[in-house]
Amino acid sequence: MPAATRPDDADDAASSLVDMCTRLYLAVQRGRTEEVMALLLQQHGAATTDCQATRITMHGQCDILEVTAERNTVLHVAAEQGHNELIRELYLRFREQAGLLLSHQNSALDTPLHCAARAGHVRAVEVLVQLVATDCGENIMGCKNEAGDTALHLAARYGHGDAVEALVSAVLEPAAEPNHAGVSPLYLAVMSGSVQAVRAITTSCKDASSMGPGSQNALHAAVFQSSEMVGLLLEWRPALADQVDSSGSTPLHFAASIGDHAMVHAILRAAPQRTVYRKDSAGGLSALHVAARMGHYRVVEDMLVACPDAAELRDGGGATFVHAATAREKRPKVHHVVSLAIENPKLRGLLDAQDRDGNTPLHLAVAAGAPGVVEALLRKGKVRADVVNNDGNTAFDLAAESKSLLTMVKLVVALVAFGAQLRPQRADHMNKWSGREMAQWIDKMSESLAVVASLFATAAFAAGFNMPGGYRSEETGEASLAGKATFKCFVSLDAVAVAMSVIAVILLVYGKASRSAGSFNSFVWALQLMWASLNSLMLAFYAALVAVMPRKIVYQWLLLVIYLCIFVLKACITVWVAPATRWRTIWRFVQQRKQSKLKYVVVKRQYPLAGSFVLNFCLFKAISFLGILGLHAIFGLCVYEVFIRGAQH
Repeated sequence: MPAATRPDDADDAASSLVDMCTRLYLAVQRGRTEEVMALLLQQHGAATTDCQATRITMHGQCDILEVTAERNTVLHVAAEQGHNELIRELYLRFREQAGLLLSHQNSALDTPLHCAARAGHVRAVEVLVQLVATDCGENIMGCKNEAGDTALHLAARYGHGDAVEALVSAVLEPAAEPNHAGVSPLYLAVMSGSVQAVRAITTSCKDASSMGPGSQNALHAAVFQSSEMVGLLLEWRPALADQVDSSGSTPLHFAASIGDHAMVHAILRAAPQRTVYRKDSAGGLSALHVAARMGHYRVVEDMLVACPDAAELRDGGGATFVHAATAREKRPKVHHVVSLAIENPKLRGLLDAQDRDGNTPLHLAVAAGAPGVVEALLRKGKVRADVVNNDGNTAFDLAAESKSLLTMVKLVVALVAFGAQLRPQRADHMNKWSGREMAQWIDKMSESLAVVASLFATAAFAAGFNMPGGYRSEETGEASLAGKATFKCFVSLDAVAVAMSVIAVILLVYGKASRSAGSFNSFVWALQLMWASLNSLMLAFYAALVAVMPRKIVYQWLLLVIYLCIFVLKACITVWVAPATRWRTIWRFVQQRKQSKLKYVVVKRQYPLAGSFVLNFCLFKAISFLGILGLHAIFGLCVYEVFIRGAQH
């Protein structure tokens, strides 16, 4: 059956190629050399035709220049599948058409060498490179597809290190050619993560391009890959460390942003000193600023050791690296960066430095809602808390911008404890901290907590009618363990748990229904009563176990389990709601209330919930302490009972 023809505009407008028959395509795809040769060399009498005008020689049923729908020749198909022996055999059998086959481009302008390089078939690449050098010269090696990619681009993009080695050993020019997107093979090799491909290009191609998108070079990308790759590129071309991308960022900016200590160290050793002082075009940030704002304190320390005067660098807004560190909310390890400045006497001057808006690091830490940093600056750094910025605000004034109750309280406690003050203003002009989100949160949580408090009350109420040890007589209803002191503790603690749980439910329902100014106090007192009820339940449970179980088990395990439960709960809640990192700060807050009553009246007028929160936190700690004390008291009572009984016997 004669094959249909189609025009091939990519090669030559005057030429026409034949559609590839299915049998030939499958045979080439499966690498069946004998079957392919049989199909191409099969003779059918007078079917042999020589069409010199179209440069196509028909050999019976199938033709060597047949193409697929995307204009792939048999060499494209064989190269994509890695059949290097078939490629060599086709070349030897059809040498007259070899140049056309090797240089033929499909609909995407890929040559067979592109197909082999993309798939990473190194043997096929080596054969094609050899044939191209023999038949066509090196011009095909630099042939580009519609994306501007050479075969080396494709091998590098997919991380085929062996194929890259084969290509660069054959010709050097393609390594210096970027594609239409302005990306070099070296940059693509770095992005693929193939150290072998990067080593092959940097070793064999001294003049290779390192260009990437956005004016980046290969070192910008290598920072996100591996230290080994960074080392190869710096050894190959140290000048890469000082080059900037379209945003003005050097590879050192990139390395500082991810905090890789080894990479930063390597770049600092290879780069000229001016690299540390380079600032980006976005915000005038140096690599030191970038590391500080990300909380990478070890990188900051390395840069300051390498270039001590880099500490003086200011960004576009006049901020130092300490400003950059304190301006970030909830950034991990930022306090370590601040600690570097606090602990180094030569950097102490930066702690009170003002940026162009007049803000000190303390201003920015308060605005960012970082109470730990604020406390460190005030306690260790001894910074001035009365500095006014260009808007006339002290650091204390910026605490009003906090939306979270816990954050606001921690900030106020730290600031009051170390003598910070609000800006002078009329009392009737002060805006009370509203905490609208807090009010919504209280309203939302009240229902759930009321259910939990009801469960506490139900459990305690049920325990009161299911006495441990049972009853002596159903008629009298007297408990069997009524004479034991531990049983009496159980009854008392259970009654306390019932009463406190019921009161907590009432307070929660009242606070949600009233939505008045006292709803916060109702909510907090309900929480305190629930915590006391939970402690009472746990102690009652322990007292009941002490009364009915063998002493050895009670001594060795139950005390430890109950103790750990109370301790872990207390620790978790303390971490969550503690108004300061140290008790000394809380004590200083209480002392400031007494010593500076006038100042505290002003603070209380604007932040009325701060003092109440501290008081309730202290009450929470007291209840927790009583819980632990009660546990030991029950244990001691148990030991005392055992001792008395032993003495009586």
